[in-house]
Amino acid sequence: MAQYLITYDNKPPRNYAALYHLMSSWNAVRLSESVWLANLAGPAGTVRDIVLSKMQRDDLVTVVELKKGSDWAVTQGATATAKAWLSNNVTPSQAAA
Repeated sequence: MAQYLITYDNKPPRNYAALYHLMSSWNAVRLSESVWLANLAGPAGTVRDIVLSKMQRDDLVTVVELKKGSDWAVTQGATATAKAWLSNNVTPSQAAA
């Protein structure tokens, strides 16, 4: 399994039901309004295509594989669940020196 950051721009008319169902079936964790974190088999292009199949043709989807050892930092608004996912699956953020 690889760790992925999935982000999208859902254009009007917006319909999130199929997308949210997909993310739920993947046990994805929501980082922000249109950003999710998930452990998936991949590759990134396949993940993108699956996500896009639940959206409209003109929507934007980007999938980025996260690697162990990658640095990350989020704002205070991120959920504890999302921060825990990053800590468990990538690398804990280090405080700035």
